[in-house]
Amino acid sequence: MPPRPAHSKLLLIISLLVLILAAILSRTTTFFPRLALLASHLTTTSHPASSLTTTSPIMSSPSYEKELKVAQLAVQRAAILTKRVFHEKAKGTVSKDDKSPVTIGDFGAQALIISALKANFPTDEIVAEEESATLRTDASLRDQIWELVKSTKLDDPAAEALLGGSIKDADAMLDIIDLGNSKGGAKGRIWAIDPIDGTKGFLRGGQYAVCLGLMVDGDVKVGVLGCPNLPVNDSAPLDAGIGENQSDYEGRGVIFSGVLGHGATSRPLGTGALAEGRAISMKPIKDMTQASFCESVESGHSNQGESAQIAQKLGITRPSVRMDSQAKYGSIARGAGDIYLRLPTSKTYQEKIWDHAAGDLIVREAGGQVTDTTGKRLDFSVGRTLAENKGVVAAPAEVHDQVIKVVQEVIGQK
Repeated sequence: MPPRPAHSKLLLIISLLVLILAAILSRTTTFFPRLALLASHLTTTSHPASSLTTTSPIMSSPSYEKELKVAQLAVQRAAILTKRVFHEKAKGTVSKDDKSPVTIGDFGAQALIISALKANFPTDEIVAEEESATLRTDASLRDQIWELVKSTKLDDPAAEALLGGSIKDADAMLDIIDLGNSKGGAKGRIWAIDPIDGTKGFLRGGQYAVCLGLMVDGDVKVGVLGCPNLPVNDSAPLDAGIGENQSDYEGRGVIFSGVLGHGATSRPLGTGALAEGRAISMKPIKDMTQASFCESVESGHSNQGESAQIAQKLGITRPSVRMDSQAKYGSIARGAGDIYLRLPTSKTYQEKIWDHAAGDLIVREAGGQVTDTTGKRLDFSVGRTLAENKGVVAAPAEVHDQVIKVVQEVIGQK
């Protein structure tokens, strides 16, 4: 007996479903990310600006793909210049003055980074540390910097072209340096640059960082740190010797990156196209007695006596690791360290936004939390400084409250 029409229709529907399922499974890599993207848009909830959520839901925020790539390549090219300055001019130098290698590196790296940003995002504002007034009256210093700037390029032609290529001449270089004069604030797209963060670390061949962060309406969206003297190996633990004489070792040089809502990565610092990146995350602290904390080398930057008291109250038995620059943020973000303390040494000092923007985001995207000593998130929306914050406490999210409680006990804040 031939199948009844209803049965034939059912068989046809089942066959079509099987074909559809087979097609889906054969294209899993494209189907499921789109499904996840749709789900995230349907389920994302808003959080107040003061919320201590460490990251936004995955795929719920813009990817800033172009901004990230330009920032990574710009930092990589600037890092090449800073390494040249160290090897050609800085060895044996112990201080910073108007003609020091640090000054040369600062100006040169800032010029290269701003040039790349303006080639790609001409209407964006920029907050940077240096201005060209000194160079306009000192031809010898200007010419030294120009020789470095015009001859520093990425090995990969496509990567160099993306950054806009070479600066036209020395006068154009001076004008570009002065484009870092934004007052910052809560509106619009603003980049924050620290061309050499960690002056003394740079001079001693220790840790320094080329730092770049993008803020949109006062919120950090993209952060990149170039750390030429940190180990490429993400699992390499920090030790007491990390703060000096690291510049000539093999296996050094790393770029840390983060995009709000999209996690954090590290990759080797190269000289051409970007190397492949790896996702990084903070290390869970299972035993506080075995935790490590980072602090500044200079006692004028952080109250080291109070840090020692905090470590004792937390039960931490390992000595602190002292190192310069935002390399501390990158180190704890990948689990090489655990806690970063920067405790106020002055009631009036205000931290600069370029000293923290990139590192703050990278740690939060790696599963950490960053606040000031009162537990407030760092506020990058009030100008060129963190005027509303005092100090910095960065730790894995699950123990951050515990650390803050002890910090406040020690420094007397309730």
